[in-house]
Amino acid sequence: MLSFAKWIATAEAFGSVAPVFETTLTFSKPIQKAALSLTSVGVYVAEINGKRVGEYVLAPGWTAYQKRLQVQTYDVTDLLEQTSTLAVTVAKGWQLSHLAWYDHHPYYPADYALIGELHVQYTDGSEDVFATDESWSCRRSALLDCEIYDGELYDARMTDTPRLPVRVLDKTKDILIPQEGEEIREMLTLTPKAFLTTPKGEKVIDFGQNLTGYVSFSLNAKAGDTVKIRHFEILDREGNVYTENYRSAKATLSYICRDGLQSYKPTHTFYGFRYIVIDEFPGEIDPDAFLAIAVHSNMKKTSSCVTSDPRVNRLIENIEWGQRGNFLDIPTDCPQRDERLGWTGDAQVFCRIATYQFDTERFFKKWFGDMRAEQWENGGIPHVIPFIIFQDKHCSAAWGDAGVICPWQVYLTYGNKEILEKQFESMKGRINYISVCTKDEYLWTGCQHFGDWCALDLGKETTDSASRKDFIASVYYANAARLVAKAGKALGKDVSYYLELEKKIIDKINLTFPTYHTQCEHALALYFDITPNKAEVAAALADMVVKNGIHLDTGFVGTPYLLHALSENGYLELAYSLLLQDTYPSWLFSVKQGATTIWEHWDGIKEDGTVWSAGMNSYNHYAYGAVGDWIYGVAAGIRTVEDAPGFAKVEIAPHPDKRLTYLTATLDTRHGKVLSHWERFEDGWRYEIETPVEATVTVGGKTKTVPKGRYLFYSK
Repeated sequence: MLSFAKWIATAEAFGSVAPVFETTLTFSKPIQKAALSLTSVGVYVAEINGKRVGEYVLAPGWTAYQKRLQVQTYDVTDLLEQTSTLAVTVAKGWQLSHLAWYDHHPYYPADYALIGELHVQYTDGSEDVFATDESWSCRRSALLDCEIYDGELYDARMTDTPRLPVRVLDKTKDILIPQEGEEIREMLTLTPKAFLTTPKGEKVIDFGQNLTGYVSFSLNAKAGDTVKIRHFEILDREGNVYTENYRSAKATLSYICRDGLQSYKPTHTFYGFRYIVIDEFPGEIDPDAFLAIAVHSNMKKTSSCVTSDPRVNRLIENIEWGQRGNFLDIPTDCPQRDERLGWTGDAQVFCRIATYQFDTERFFKKWFGDMRAEQWENGGIPHVIPFIIFQDKHCSAAWGDAGVICPWQVYLTYGNKEILEKQFESMKGRINYISVCTKDEYLWTGCQHFGDWCALDLGKETTDSASRKDFIASVYYANAARLVAKAGKALGKDVSYYLELEKKIIDKINLTFPTYHTQCEHALALYFDITPNKAEVAAALADMVVKNGIHLDTGFVGTPYLLHALSENGYLELAYSLLLQDTYPSWLFSVKQGATTIWEHWDGIKEDGTVWSAGMNSYNHYAYGAVGDWIYGVAAGIRTVEDAPGFAKVEIAPHPDKRLTYLTATLDTRHGKVLSHWERFEDGWRYEIETPVEATVTVGGKTKTVPKGRYLFYSK
């Protein structure tokens, strides 16, 4: 790619100041069509004659930079004039910022750099190519500092800095790939909900929704006046600004004004926030001059779900906002603190509902490419993709299992066999890794694992769990073998080895772990079909939940499967009781506490208003939002058919509960819209079903196969 272009960089060190790379182009003939292809070390914004090129925010996105760097191509025909100036501002982005929490040095040490080509077709049929080379110049921009965690410092007075030469880098182009993922875009603009003065006298704007993005503002000021804004998620117990959970991330926007009316918004960074505190501002603050702009990957919304319970509706909204806030080119854990990494464990538990709520096929395909690039030679898959922090190269159960669970789920939802074809060797590599690192054949033992992260079954504030990590790991080993076998079967491959391996693992688990100790262990044994004594294990799980006051005590691993384990084994009413529980710990507890996204901890804000901890307490951490797939898949009853992936056929088996008077769910599939609606009707239930394909419908214990169409059913 970009065969004519050269990598260019600043000839002298710019420090934290973002450079602008520039060239002036003159066209002697009328232009028929023009396409600009660009990428950078750092993140860039391109302008032609002062007008922004494209809508991509934070281009070129975040990939496994040592091996993959996306190139974006824009149609710029309408932007070009006979003489045009092309200017590209490059800031640190992910590649040049200090990432994670170990030190303050970039993980990818490099220089600001740019490479690109402008391909011009004239009306007479001739063509020209204008490429980055030593003829370009660079200058210091008004962006004096810009960092992923810390934010931006912009000096609007700097409008005419000297042009300087560039240098050509001896840097490979072998890593360049066409744009694979969805572009990051500005997706929604929010106006202020409230303007507050805290007990400490802090001036705060509440946008009413925890989001990922940035603010824009307008003002009339004098040159040298300063605006300083800090972003945060919650007010503390006393109603003051709380930023401790951001850890070292400054999350600040500083703007030095020029004379007159002016507007500004960040261009090369993002923040996770609901509130802003305005530390400095010239004159009186007009809250209406501020807007919050939500930024995320440009995914089409493909589902809706509304019930008679406004608390459940808010939970569903929170799950959706959690995905918006964390699907920013990669599936991050959280968007605000000094982390924002592509944690695999969070992604795999959330993957199913992620593919229902938004069209994420292209999003995940790009991330899978990074996963293949980062996978170790022994088959291990790092805890975060792109790989960034851990040097010990261990690979936890449930986290590395994103390498088998996510491709299989994306295939089921969208029916694209190419996904499995590209990922199959990687999926097998996951099995190979477990096989060689375990201490006990047909189990996964003796390795480091996160376990049921952030569970409550130890009875104290800790990220650890009472669930046995070797048991959890061995269950995921069996599941990995099962999914590799399913994927191989879909691809027409011999999978006898993996079928036999799964059987041997399950037999060894049952021999080694004949009893289960926690809600998590019971749920995994049931959901992953490990135990031969399902009725007994389900009864024991139900008893544990009831004795716990109809509360869960599971963490990141057990929670996604808990309701499924109950409802699939005769305890549907109890599963609903957990869903509708609003005292701690529960999904609706955070709703009752005012959450607008999913929390990292069940008690992120306690009933007395205190917080869980400062060290690890995100209020936009989508993992527990995995319950959404139970709402769609069990309550609404919309499910894929493995032998007809992509909803080529559909199963619809709604399960109403008398505590809700109605539920309506829709899902836009590759074949059309699926609708499942139920409501109380006299002394029974009325169901409205719509399917674009042949469907198996089960209501009131009766199953029918129906062609595409819209149907009404009734049951007692």
